Amino acid sequence: MNSVMFCMKRLSEQSKLRRMDEYTQHGSTSCLKHTIAVAYYSVRLAEKLGIKYKKTDLIRGALLHDYFLYDWHDGNGRKVHGFTHPKAALVNADRDYDLTDTEKEIIVKHMFPLTIMPPKCREGWIVCMVDKYCSLYETFKRKRPYENLLTKNPTAYAELYRQIIAM
Repeated sequence: MNSVMFCMKRLSEQSKLRRMDEYTQHGSTSCLKHTIAVAYYSVRLAEKLGIKYKKTDLIRGALLHDYFLYDWHDGNGRKVHGFTHPKAALVNADRDYDLTDTEKEIIVKHMFPLTIMPPKCREGWIVCMVDKYCSLYETFKRKRPYENLLTKNPTAYAELYRQIIAM
């Protein structure tokens, strides 16, 4: 999982990634914690199933899939957030990073079937499925759903998370 941490560190140095911690995603989980969890569990799932995949693209796409940088709970006309935020995330990520086609595909299609067009690549399908799982988990386990991942075990994740927030 060192690859996830390396990509997180690189992305956080170059952009507004840490701002994602200001916005709630599901339950009590911030967008940043959510995307870290999606990246972590996407890699775990791909490796457990022995799927051939582009590791860096998978991780970066997962970390940026919700890079929309606004509070969708604020009631400012964002009732269709589920349908529109993939495009907003892609616009922001494309502005701040040099994205690969696979990363763009992951970001813009992670909300399938709401986005109508399904992902065309393995990495997109993996993030799409893991995102659904993490979203449900965060919604129903509302208090500190990733406590072990981000604070206790592995400690390197907790330290990197603290560094990103402190930047």
